[in-house]
Amino acid sequence: QAHFVESGGGLVQSGGSLGLSCTTTGIPFSISVMSWYRQAPGKERELVARIFNDGVTYYDDAVEGRFTISRDNATATLYLQMDFLKPEDTAVYYCNRDRSFHANLPWGPGTQVTVSS
Repeated sequence: QAHFVESGGGLVQSGGSLGLSCTTTGIPFSISVMSWYRQAPGKERELVARIFNDGVTYYDDAVEGRFTISRDNATATLYLQMDFLKPEDTAVYYCNRDRSFHANLPWGPGTQVTVSS
């Protein structure tokens, strides 16, 4: 059974940085397209960044140039380095197999990121 556990969130001032991690079990991580999503209060969950199994990456325009997604296939861990954070980045962040390429799997608990102005 698939499990995703996100960590690394917190409270940071505008312009600051945070690094998120996601440990995964129960999925063929090394051949999966993996992604970070986020959900802000009152909004739908949205894709932030994705990384293919060969390392090719994609970013939403809102985070391009500020966020970096990476993966460690040996430990089945997904990462998101977030720099130059803005208040509009405030959300709960989730990792999962990318829903554009794989069947839907349950969400993990997510990790809260709050950016103060």
